[in-house]
Amino acid sequence: MSNQPIGKIILDEAAIASGVRQVAAQLNRDFSDAVVITVVPGGILFTADLTRQLDFDISMDYISCPHTPGERHNDSTIVYHQNIDITNRHVILIDDAIESGGTMKRLVAHLADNYHPASVSVAVLFVKPGRVAIPVKQYYAYEMESDCLLVGYGMPWENKYRNRPNVARLIK
Repeated sequence: MSNQPIGKIILDEAAIASGVRQVAAQLNRDFSDAVVITVVPGGILFTADLTRQLDFDISMDYISCPHTPGERHNDSTIVYHQNIDITNRHVILIDDAIESGGTMKRLVAHLADNYHPASVSVAVLFVKPGRVAIPVKQYYAYEMESDCLLVGYGMPWENKYRNRPNVARLIK
């Protein structure tokens, strides 16, 4: 794996593990049962780490809304096949991060408007500054200081680097 465009590590493996524990503790306090819906592909790694630390009953599903990292306006199609009925159930949308927040806001609205869950919450490892308001409870471990492009732990650049075990700045 080439590391040419990889800059400073923002979250190393220990910080990620600590963040996962923090978010899991928050969710464990608030839920006794929920449907976890992973935003794929970016949320896969965080979901895998997070769900193994949840001590309440979960069902799992997935949703997709592809976008280009760093792009502020995502108008791509939301794909949700609804393998599990979420009507009147608590839903936790899990992704790697909230960057601009536009995609997550669209996903929350899509689920709420079309599938009528009891509640929708969002769980991510970190959020970036300057994001749009998302009108649901958000669980996260870190708030980034800058809006720089990041890769690793689910976040790609040109369809690469998702499998990095840390989160690093991208050097373009």
